[in-house]
Amino acid sequence: MTFSGQSQPKLDEKGRLILPAKWREALGDGIYLTKGQDRCVSMYTATEFSKISERLESARQTTKAARFFVRNFMASAESEAPDKQGRITIPGHLREYAGLERDLILAGVNNRIEIWDLATWNAFMAEQDKEFADLDEEVIPGIF
Repeated sequence: MTFSGQSQPKLDEKGRLILPAKWREALGDGIYLTKGQDRCVSMYTATEFSKISERLESARQTTKAARFFVRNFMASAESEAPDKQGRITIPGHLREYAGLERDLILAGVNNRIEIWDLATWNAFMAEQDKEFADLDEEVIPGIF
């Protein structure tokens, strides 16, 4: 499944959010939440997380950066399953890492959904939009 678009759910007092209807079917078999870069929480389908986990197994353990990345990514990962109302709970350590308060944004980013605090997202995107508009070299070969 490719995820795209945005949604703005609210985090309730128990640390839960309601998944957008457009993504519920793809996420219905379970998800994994883990630290994302740029201080967000990354949400993967169980299938996608399994693929990533397999690739991480081949990371060179003698490389310090690889060890740190694998350790951070995997140790922070939590499995969740949506309830009958389509809600998931974001564990406290991930809410703290990403600074998640009440107002959130879920951003579809190809193979994952990123969960951001809305104020943090708005500030980040204000900065990134200018850089995006000003790109003058190929960032991803053959695409953009």
